[in-house]
Amino acid sequence: MKTLTLVRHAKSSWKLNLPDHLRPLKMRGLTDANNVSNHLKTTNFCPDLLWSSNAVRAQSTAEIFIKTLNIPSEICHFNHELYDFSGEYLTFHIKNCPDEINSLMVFGHNDAITNFVNAFGSERIENVPTCGLVTIIFNCDSWQKITSGDTSRIIFPKDLRQ
Repeated sequence: MKTLTLVRHAKSSWKLNLPDHLRPLKMRGLTDANNVSNHLKTTNFCPDLLWSSNAVRAQSTAEIFIKTLNIPSEICHFNHELYDFSGEYLTFHIKNCPDEINSLMVFGHNDAITNFVNAFGSERIENVPTCGLVTIIFNCDSWQKITSGDTSRIIFPKDLRQ
């Protein structure tokens, strides 16, 4: 069995005149990342491997989850190829994950996240929102063999707001 948890980066700021890759999280993004990661912590979740886009907003989101969930830094990797909006590199990397990894967590961008969730998951989601988290379980022993899986967890920030 392979378990994939995808997280779209939290809400970013457009205030500063920065290149897209360098945009930071805004306050709502920080709050949402803390809320979603704290909610996930109640499930005792810990991946075997964590990958993230190296864009500031994705990396910052991942770092909040890493801290909240006490994920060991040696299993966390930041990759420029995951700064991907179409999903081509996202799918490539997931399908080429080492098979000894059973639980993979990936932080990335839309439209790649929503497209992947809809192509491989069992539940249609019109749009994975910022800091939205979706887990898909694949009943196979190789990442290269993943086709359709069971969408087992959906956590959207709006569902956690009071």
